[in-house]
Amino acid sequence: MMASEKMIEKRSVSELSTLDSFLSDIGKLEEFQATAIKEVLAWQIEEAMKEQHLSRKRLAERMGTSRSQIGRLLDPKDGNVTLSTLQRAAEVVGRKVRIELI
Repeated sequence: MMASEKMIEKRSVSELSTLDSFLSDIGKLEEFQATAIKEVLAWQIEEAMKEQHLSRKRLAERMGTSRSQIGRLLDPKDGNVTLSTLQRAAEVVGRKVRIELI
């Protein structure tokens, strides 16, 4: 073996962790789940806006809010969006928000 080659330790499948367990171990699971949920909701609202040829400005007007608020709503990294804001945006684009505990 050449000095530049590294020994790769093989592990069995049972020794591997899932992404969820890894994120849980480092204390980031809830944060990543919240970001993923927000990203999906933002994407769904944007897709509905595209279908209806609805701009951010027009969505803001219909919701009675500012365009910067719509920017925050559609930013998956911004977790400071209320459920009522999501519901209002969904209504404007003809959708509903459904939340369930599983």
